[in-house]
Parts: sequence; C-alpha cells; structure tokens
Amino acid sequence: MAKKTVLFVCQSCGAESPRWMGRCPNCGEWNTLVEETIAPISKNPRTWVAKSKPLPLTEVDNSAEERFNTGIPELDRVLGGGMVPGCLGLIGGDPGIGKSTLLLQVASGVAKNEKKVLYVTGEESLAQLKLRALRLDAVEERLIVVSEADTDVICEIIREENPTLVIIDSIQTMFVEGISSPPGSVGQVRESTGRFLQISKGSGISILLVGHVTKGGNLAGPKILEHAVDFVLYFEGEMHTSFRIIRSVKNRFGSTNEFGIFEMSGKGLIPVPNPSQFLLSQRPEQSSGSVVVPYMEGTRPLLVEVQALVAPAAFGGNPRRQSTGVDHQRFSMILAVLEKRQGYPLQSQDVFINIAGGLKLQEPALDLGMAIAVASSVSNVSIDPLCAVLGEVGLAGEIRGVRGIEQRLNELNRLGFEKCIIPKSNVSGNEPIDVIGVSTIQEALKLTVKRKG
Repeated sequence: MAKKTVLFVCQSCGAESPRWMGRCPNCGEWNTLVEETIAPISKNPRTWVAKSKPLPLTEVDNSAEERFNTGIPELDRVLGGGMVPGCLGLIGGDPGIGKSTLLLQVASGVAKNEKKVLYVTGEESLAQLKLRALRLDAVEERLIVVSEADTDVICEIIREENPTLVIIDSIQTMFVEGISSPPGSVGQVRESTGRFLQISKGSGISILLVGHVTKGGNLAGPKILEHAVDFVLYFEGEMHTSFRIIRSVKNRFGSTNEFGIFEMSGKGLIPVPNPSQFLLSQRPEQSSGSVVVPYMEGTRPLLVEVQALVAPAAFGGNPRRQSTGVDHQRFSMILAVLEKRQGYPLQSQDVFINIAGGLKLQEPALDLGMAIAVASSVSNVSIDPLCAVLGEVGLAGEIRGVRGIEQRLNELNRLGFEKCIIPKSNVSGNEPIDVIGVSTIQEALKLTVKRKG
C-alpha cells in the first residue's frame, strides 16, 4: 500500500510546504496554510476524456466558435457576447447573494433555445431546486437536474447526456473518491476542477462552476482554480438592498472591464437596462455634499452619486475618516490636498464619503468629485443638480485628463445634464453639452463651491 503524504497547502496561492507556518512563504498571507493528506489517486481509466491528436499549428482550425446566448442580455454582454462552446467558467459571490438564482435563470434561458442543460446541485435536494424553479418560472423540459457530489459520477452523467451547458453548484461540495481529504479542501477542489476542465475541453461542453467566497472576499480554494478556468465572474451587492452587480475579472474570450447590473425581485434577477437613471433615481435635491460623476466601467459609462459628510469630531483630536465604495488611500490623499492646497480645516472634522447604491469604484476620475463633495459639505453649499464633474487630482492640486470623455458626456446628455466640469486637457470643442475646462482644483472649487467668510 502506497504511503500517504501530508502537506500544508496555502489556500490563497496554492503553494505547498512540508510543515505548517503562520505565514505563507510564497504570497505572504497569514494563517492560510491548511493540512492536506495526499493519497494515491485511482488509476482507473477515464473513459469520459476525449483523446486528442497532435497537429501542426498550420492545420489547426481557427474558425470562430459560434457563441450561444444565456437568455440574460446583461450577462451575455459581460461574457463578451455569450457563452463559448467548450469553456469552463467560475462565478463567485457571498452566500445568499443570488448565484444559484442567476444560474438557474441561465439554465432555463439556454434550455428555452432548444439546448440541453444539466444542472448539478451538491447543496440542495431536487425538491428544493424544483420549488425555486417554480418561483422563477424556470421549469423547462430540456433542463435536466441531478443531486450528486461525486465528481466521477457527474462526469459519467455528462458523457451519457451530452448537454450543451453544465452547471456545478458548487465546486466546494464536489469530491473525488481517491482523495482522503474532505469536500471543499484544496486537494478536492483542485482535482475536481481538473477533471471538469478535461471533459469540457475534450467534448466541447460548456461548464459553469459556482465558487464560495472567503471572509476576505476572495474565492475559496487554491489560485489554480482561477488559473484553470476561462473566465471568472464576481457577483456583488449588499444583502439589504435589491442591487446586484456581476463583474468580469478574467475572460479569455472578451473584456475584463465589463459589468452587468441586476435588481433582485420575487421573480429572480431582472437586468437593469438604464443603470445611470436607476442609481440617480433617489438622489436628494439641494443637498450639500452631493455631486454626480460620470464613471467608466470598461466601455460602459455610468453616472454615480458621490456623497460626503463633514462634521465636528466627537473626540477632539481623533477625527474619523470613513470611506464606502472608494479606495481609502486615494480618499485620504484628496483630504490632504484640500487641507494643504486649499486651506480647508479638516484636521478637527470627521469626514465620511460614500458611493450611493453600494458600488465599489476605483477609477481616478472620481478624485475631483470626492474633493468637491467634501468642500460642498464643509461650506454647506449644494451643487447645481444639472452639473457633473470629473477629473484626476494630483498632489500639487492639478487636474489631469481622463479616458473615455466622449462616452461620459454622451451619457450626461442622454439623462438631461446641462454642463460638466472636466480637465482642460480633455476639452475638444465638439462636446454635446456645455463643458468647463479646469487645470487646478482651485478653479474647480471656485466654479462649484462658495466658501463662507
């Protein structure tokens, strides 16, 4: 009998170590090494794997594969135009965010187009799955369901049924009989993903895996899980709101900068066709500390409301700095520029900033919006509701140019905005609305905020 090997595997990067350490020597993360018992894997032949034949590169057929729609236009756009046959994808998100709901709607949408779909659940009974399908009106004859967690059994079912799309919910519940570690461990996730990868590439069947998320917000399991798949989607949103975002962080068949917006309802996830109007629908009127910024997510412009609140610090010399939806380091830099370059007395003030709607944004074009929102709250002066701002702020107080200015201004014009303050370097003279070019933060503040005194 072959001897079992005990290794410690990092759940963050997949690095292996013969002994436990508090900090991973490869990625530097703390408390991520987990004990794994590596047992010999069964040598039974995998009859479900299609044999490949080596070919000269000149003889490889490079004709474009015809994608098929998921039945959800927002998801198709994020994927780059639909699902590619033979792809292996991963979708992750917090528990209860709506991953299973979305994928059941996808399964129903594909089945409606006369394509066979296999939905494998390792977390629910078939009765529970049927109840959810009835609520979502997702019951289709060509949608086949099975409750199973054995990876080899699932692969055999895939070989027999030969569906167009397979959904595995979730990869953390799958196990391979020859591995002694429990389901969800690094070894089980790695081996199960490898087998699904082989069957998808060998037979041209598209497979979607559901992945759980750790406390840190990353996909659970080794990084090899993300490296092995063709695309990775993150499902985001606050549990107490109906707002959901699906974001692409890896895509071999399309852009990684796209995202889709959904609204959770009793009938499932409903795509939001006009997200800018949806985000600004509850914007308060004549309120200080509120400004609109045209944000770019990939190739899609989106109007977001940046909110700021400045109030006297409750504990004297220990003011609070709290940001929601923006990078905290960049937020701190904007406050330092306002204090040093414009003389705003923020050292004794609590400062809060928020992106309305629960979005998490990273683009530098938000800098000027954050600065003006904070200055507006300090001066208690409201910003013109039909005026938007955008621009990157440097440490010297200069306003730097941004990309995609034409798409941003067209989106503002479509929603009825009359003017926009933009970096002077982005002014071309052919803008669809009135624009005011500024080169410093001082110029922008003079146009929008009148300071007291």
